[in-house]
Amino acid sequence: MKYMLLMYANESQAPDYTPEEHQAVAQAWYAFGKEAEAAGVLLSNNGLCPVADATTVRVREGKTLITDGPFAETHEQLGGYYLLDCQDIDEAIRWAAKIPLAKYGSIEVRPLNQWSQK
Repeated sequence: MKYMLLMYANESQAPDYTPEEHQAVAQAWYAFGKEAEAAGVLLSNNGLCPVADATTVRVREGKTLITDGPFAETHEQLGGYYLLDCQDIDEAIRWAAKIPLAKYGSIEVRPLNQWSQK
């Protein structure tokens, strides 16, 4: 079963790391990626540019409406994802708990629809 692990955090409250702390956090992210890869569950992952760089597109009554920025104001913004192939939701949750961002943000675990997994 494939699971999308969506990483959310408040961009304005990102931790202000010292160079040493930044190095340790970078190592934790690298270690997580390597562990997921070695376990054979990692299918894809990526981070997103800041929400200020987003563009929202809607089509209403046949007209395309474009807005700079996100669709909704929220306390946390989507910052990236991991796509994992896990045995079940419990395994996906265990992986989500290992993502370094879970310590100050949140990880939403969502199964992909079966029909989309071709």
